[in-house]
Amino acid sequence: MSGGALALALGAAFLHAGWNVLLAGSRDTAAATGGLLVWGVLLLAPFALVFGDVSGAAVPFIAASAALELAYFVLLARAYSGGSVSVVYPVARGVAPTLVLVVGVLGLGRGVGWLAGVGVLAVSAGVVLVARDEFRPHNERNSSRTRRDLGFGLAIAAAIAAYTLVDSEGVEHADPVAYLALVIAPCALLFPAVVRQRPDLTARTALTAAATLGAYLLVLAALQLAPPAPVAATRESSIVIATLLAAVFLHERLTTAKLGGALTVTAGVTAIAYS
Repeated sequence: MSGGALALALGAAFLHAGWNVLLAGSRDTAAATGGLLVWGVLLLAPFALVFGDVSGAAVPFIAASAALELAYFVLLARAYSGGSVSVVYPVARGVAPTLVLVVGVLGLGRGVGWLAGVGVLAVSAGVVLVARDEFRPHNERNSSRTRRDLGFGLAIAAAIAAYTLVDSEGVEHADPVAYLALVIAPCALLFPAVVRQRPDLTARTALTAAATLGAYLLVLAALQLAPPAPVAATRESSIVIATLLAAVFLHERLTTAKLGGALTVTAGVTAIAYS
């Protein structure tokens, strides 16, 4: 992996972690998410018009991905409304590739090597470490919140895994940027109705949208310079970055167990990426 590809993948990791922390730190995460989606469409539109190569075969995938992305953003907004980034984010980002692997093995009949098995075990152990630190004795309120965060993290992971499988086929029939624009547009239209909240179209949500799209574009650029496995593995360093940023900017508790769990999840996802 070249230095340029490494820098691009790490930049994508930082931006992805950053926009999640920005979203979680908003006064109203539902309104902020709605604003993110609207700004995202506006930012993508010029590029989609220039690179708008989309075949008719992509339409079913776009429709399915839009529905799954809408579910993802609704879950994310609700998870971060009173939830902990340092619990939700590692669970969601770590479990999602594990689910993709499981679907590939059970549903598509793909083989799996020992490295992938080790990765799954590492992700599981990391999630346990992240969660165990939050289940402190004699604190039922904290334990209830952690169960809530774990539940949202797992649901978000399922949504990520589902749209990842759909998109892996969909982008075969469309330019990636145009494809993303067509997926996000219906989400931006439907999201306010689902959450019953008007979008927050402020500079903060514009910055959040720019970071979201920037992370996506940096990954695409990195993939032009390096194979998918090392790019995906480096990109998942966002799990550790998000945990650290949440401690600094959102004042979430950062303990050795929680940081160790985030590192373990990252190692597990890296193993899956290389398998």
